[in-house]
Amino acid sequence: MTEGVAPAQDPVYRFRGRSDHTMDEKGRINIATRFRDVLRQQDDQRLMITPWKTCLRAYPLPVWEKLETRLIAEGRKHPQQVNLMRYVIGGVLECGLDRQGRILLPPNLREECKLKRDVVVNGMITHFEIWDKDIWEQVSRPSNEQFAAFEQTWLELGLS
Repeated sequence: MTEGVAPAQDPVYRFRGRSDHTMDEKGRINIATRFRDVLRQQDDQRLMITPWKTCLRAYPLPVWEKLETRLIAEGRKHPQQVNLMRYVIGGVLECGLDRQGRILLPPNLREECKLKRDVVVNGMITHFEIWDKDIWEQVSRPSNEQFAAFEQTWLELGLS
């Protein structure tokens, strides 16, 4: 090993970045290659897709299973979480990628999140979101106050 050079590490595969996509008339969208790479590294290319307020959240199956396990454990401690579980677990759909790297979003999920033809796919580290482009543009731009809070959080996390 050369002095002062850190040993090579395996890459960390996470959902990062944002991209615009066009949903076809059947409700299919392409998943970016970098996101498909993350799924391949988890040895399971199935996604669990659930509505979340105004977007869809897509979780790799192994991540989703950990989330369910935690919901089971925490749900016993906090009975008010039953409605959360009904919404998230009741609305989830298992979805696999086709040979072209697309997923098919069923009409009920598209309608619930008002997804039209133009969508934005946004990485969130452990999962990704699927937004209608118009809604994304309305909610994603932070106000000055929100950005000030972002800066404060960034500093508190020691990321300056």
